[in-house]
Amino acid sequence: MSTVCMRKTISMCNEHGYMAMINIPVWMFISSYGKLRTEIITRNSLVQMLHFGRGVFGSDFGTTAFVIGKRFVPNYCGTYRKLFMKQGAVDSVETKELWFHEGKGAFSAKQSSYLRIPGNPIAYWVSERFISNFAERLVQDTHFSGGRNKTHGNEQYTRMWWEIADREKWQLYVKGGDFRRWYGNQEVVVDWSTGAKESYASHGGLYNQDYANKPGICWTLITSAKTAFRYKIPEAHYDSGAPTIFNDKFSLDLTLLGFLNSNIATEYLQLLNPTINMGNTYVLSLPYIDVGIRKAEIDTLVKKNIDAAKDDWDSFENSMQFRSHPLVRFMETDGKIATAYNLWSMHAACAFNEMKQVENRLNELYAEVYGLSDEISTEVPDRDISIRKGDLQRDIKSLISYAVGCMFGRYSLDVDGLAYAGGEWDASKYASFAADKDNIIPICDDEYFEDDIVGLFVEFVKTVYGEDTLDENLRFIADALGGKGQPKDVIRNYFLNDFYKDHCKIYQKRPIYWLLDSGKKNGFKALIYMHRYQPDTIARIRTDYVHEQQARYRTAIADLEQRIANASTGERVKLNKKLTTLQAQETEIRAYEEKIHHLADQMISIDLDDGVKKNYAIFQDVLAKIK
Repeated sequence: MSTVCMRKTISMCNEHGYMAMINIPVWMFISSYGKLRTEIITRNSLVQMLHFGRGVFGSDFGTTAFVIGKRFVPNYCGTYRKLFMKQGAVDSVETKELWFHEGKGAFSAKQSSYLRIPGNPIAYWVSERFISNFAERLVQDTHFSGGRNKTHGNEQYTRMWWEIADREKWQLYVKGGDFRRWYGNQEVVVDWSTGAKESYASHGGLYNQDYANKPGICWTLITSAKTAFRYKIPEAHYDSGAPTIFNDKFSLDLTLLGFLNSNIATEYLQLLNPTINMGNTYVLSLPYIDVGIRKAEIDTLVKKNIDAAKDDWDSFENSMQFRSHPLVRFMETDGKIATAYNLWSMHAACAFNEMKQVENRLNELYAEVYGLSDEISTEVPDRDISIRKGDLQRDIKSLISYAVGCMFGRYSLDVDGLAYAGGEWDASKYASFAADKDNIIPICDDEYFEDDIVGLFVEFVKTVYGEDTLDENLRFIADALGGKGQPKDVIRNYFLNDFYKDHCKIYQKRPIYWLLDSGKKNGFKALIYMHRYQPDTIARIRTDYVHEQQARYRTAIADLEQRIANASTGERVKLNKKLTTLQAQETEIRAYEEKIHHLADQMISIDLDDGVKKNYAIFQDVLAKIK
């Protein structure tokens, strides 16, 4: 309707008339309004514009006020004011008025120059040199879109890679993800069985299979930040959320990847499409100038950034290529986690700074090639560097997560990468640190069980870093977690209250460790590893753990009642408080036992290929809610 009003009001003007309007700015850039722009540019005169950005009407979608003359004046040069400093920022009307009176954002532009830009955007702020580059080779002259794969049923056909067991049926599937350049965001898998592919094809959703197992360049379709381009590894399929382009040789064009991640390409993309949807069309419309003698240096720098981004990605559990935790890899002979963290932190900081230097250098090289050294900054802000610096609390929490993985046998101190994620169990992999025998690890407010999670964690720290530094390491861990009190108490409190929330966050609400939880009173908590689940697991939890804990509560309550009867007044208050807590826990676990009894008798089997969401729902009455 907004553009209908534009057309109608222009038509209502007499030959020398003008129309003025405040409108949303989508007509200035988006490809679907290209015909309207062409009509205005070739038949009318765009006289003046105040391009407000967001904020005139609060947190709006952006506005622009303009005057259009009905009469076409050849080579007309309009005046423009750009009254926003950052794309997407919401500025007050008062701020915009101040910028206006200070003369900020003033431009003049010949409207015929817009016709030289693909899509004819109203790009009033760009220079003649900037526009002239479109007369050179474009990306579409050397590359093409790989199409897209749509399953028409992601709930059925996609999983997070850590959910499943069948590595042949489920194959890597890039779907976009967070802002990340060069490499990464490889967490989703897609059903690539014959039946599934036939289903995709029947809906017209299967991409050209000639492009399968080929390297390419992909990015995240929808992003509120800058577009980040990545190497699509050959074995990965791709979905509509990760547009992908290839060249005729089906080889990775390092030079193009470097250009797409440069400040130069960012400026061109913001010109061609300042919206949050960055489709193939816009990327293929970019000017792609031959870099000449700079190619060898550029390709070396880009390869270095891919390797650095891969090393960073593979340092965390959500990578399929994760091998071992950094605080284990960087362990020194002094056996101190603090030393390991400092070494890892320095390594990460060096990688971060080197990537920033490389990106700055790439920007310099591309600015020279495109003749824009005086127009576009070559500096990359820290927030745009994709790899992660050390973060003490995050890294200690991830060490705890890795330790839990070792407790369950998912990881091993003797094996790189996944030791067990389904299939045949091999106990010989766990010589240094034994995996829990029954796949049930209780989390209690005291060390009631032999395989209590805090006891196992302490044993893990002792095994990895040595007994001599155990107390110092536990204190370092507790301090990093931010708790007060004795180290074991802080660590226990973390397992009781925060570990599972962090686990669900890391694994994007598809947890691989499941928390059996009786409720807010902490009457009973235990973890199991979904890949080791057996039909009798729930029954064993009931008989070997829940019943044991109930018996302990009864004994403890009876003991307290006797002590209270013989206690002094001051001591009785303290004991009564503890008794109230135990009674609440005993009541809670009694109700929980009834729920778990019902499930235990069913001897339920699960299919890992069904994914966490479906399988977790089967046991929802006895499991913690995923938040």
